Amino acid sequence: MEQWEYKTLKLSTGGFFGGKVDEEELEDELNRFGRDGWELASSFDTSQAQGASREIIIMFKRRKG
Repeated sequence: MEQWEYKTLKLSTGGFFGGKVDEEELEDELNRFGRDGWELASSFDTSQAQGASREIIIMFKRRKG
């Protein structure tokens, strides 16, 4: 039976009232995890108010071994 391990990454959107995600930072982080064998499993934002996001939550998985 396959076993998996998981890792969570939180990226700030740039302040208390939300903001934009730094695309270069996001791409660098995704590539770093990919090099270590992690696969993107899911991502979502945490809502603040009126469409603003506080942070982006990114979940990765890889086979345990």
